[in-house]
Amino acid sequence: MDTPITIEEITFLANVPENLHVAFLRVANGLHERAKYPREKVLLMLVKMLNDPKKYAYSKNKVTNLAKTVFDLRKSGTEISLTEAGQELLANEEAVLTSDAKEPQAKNTFNLRENKLHYAVFGRQHIEEGALQQMETAVSLPISVAGALMPDAHQGYGLPIGGVLATEADKVIPYAVGVDIACRMCMSVFDIPTDYLKREPHFLKKILTENTKFGMGGEIARKYDESIMDQPEWEATKTIRSLKDKAHRQLGTSGTGNHFVEWGIVEVFENDPLLSLPKGEYLSLLSHSGSRGFGGTIANYYSKLAMQKTVLPKQAAHLAWLDLNTEEGQEYWIAMNLAGDYASANHHEIHNKMAKSLGEKPLKIIENHHNFAWKEKLADGREVIVHRKGATPAGSDELGIIPGSMSQPGYVIRGKANAESLNSASHGAGRVMSRTKAFTTTTRSQMNKILQDNGIQLIGGDLDESPMVYKNIDDVIAAQSELVKVLAKFSPKIVRMADANRKEGRED
Repeated sequence: MDTPITIEEITFLANVPENLHVAFLRVANGLHERAKYPREKVLLMLVKMLNDPKKYAYSKNKVTNLAKTVFDLRKSGTEISLTEAGQELLANEEAVLTSDAKEPQAKNTFNLRENKLHYAVFGRQHIEEGALQQMETAVSLPISVAGALMPDAHQGYGLPIGGVLATEADKVIPYAVGVDIACRMCMSVFDIPTDYLKREPHFLKKILTENTKFGMGGEIARKYDESIMDQPEWEATKTIRSLKDKAHRQLGTSGTGNHFVEWGIVEVFENDPLLSLPKGEYLSLLSHSGSRGFGGTIANYYSKLAMQKTVLPKQAAHLAWLDLNTEEGQEYWIAMNLAGDYASANHHEIHNKMAKSLGEKPLKIIENHHNFAWKEKLADGREVIVHRKGATPAGSDELGIIPGSMSQPGYVIRGKANAESLNSASHGAGRVMSRTKAFTTTTRSQMNKILQDNGIQLIGGDLDESPMVYKNIDDVIAAQSELVKVLAKFSPKIVRMADANRKEGRED
């Protein structure tokens, strides 16, 4: 277990006065022990803050309060200066953030284990054979510890969509996280009667189109809150730094594929203390998207790097891993977590703008990732990294959102911490046909009839996201009654998706 940061480590880098030792240690070890920041990253954050306390005092970040104290001291004439070691650290920050005496990961060749691990399958009758075969390959990796397959599962690259894989505590698989790192759901629930949808549909469509931007490479100039760009992780590595400007331009936008922002009605079934919403119906906004071009570039770069470093049999090639004890592993872990923060900020940009246009503050905001890797413990206490590629965290008393399709409802759920599922649930209904097949076997008139029958207005969208290409969400929810408790149902009414453009790729 890693030891706490000491005051000697901090005063080696800066001449911190004795009366601030307790404050510095509290912040440093809060980040190191609770937020799980590497010690070298914490020390660099403190050095950068001491070098420019005004910047950190007037931006929302992990050291804001401490920075205000330091800045006030500076204004009163008391300077906390950096030592020579601190100045060297500031000048060579990338080496400190990515090395800590770690060596680059060596190239190694591995075989799959002969006796693959048992893994739980939920809703097997809804899952295609290709997804089952991919999961069997995943649990045959020499670093795999446990696995599970959700009822919305379908074939993907490497780990199937809807696959959950626990690996050794220092091994992370970029492709088991996915290309759209930290793709997530976010719902705002408003204290507005649901008949507002019938009374003001034109206004709701107007603010929906004004405050959203979809498509590959989409950018938006007007921001609500840019503080995510102040996080020090944007300076962590050369790769991240090269993507910062693009990430800033894309902040508040959504991708293609199954990404959406939609108005609808949420029906709360009971007065649950965790959801903390009275039983009834509410106007709600639901969004689905991820970390945009930033996450996609990080995923592709480190997936290729992992496949160069970890050589596996052909059927398992995309499941190559990075070791967190190496430069590459630490770089990916920092970038992945930053992509998670950035994806959340993307949703908040949209929801804050919509709430402002609506003139209302939400009663409740619910959100969750579903393409990510978490450091967790199994039921037997073993420390692992749990990859959820298209799976919703469903730990004890954990809220999540499982959407259906543009014509089917979604559900707000409360996790039951099922050990066999690795505290997971489905992330949606799951596809029953590929995008290519959808374009060749479905028609616009079929899609329009389904939407009309369900009273749904669609802005944008294409046949590859037609309701017919998805499993029945109620069958999928029924198959995971051991995993989640349903608290509320969301029914979409005005749906915004990327405009049809079959020349560009899909981001989900």
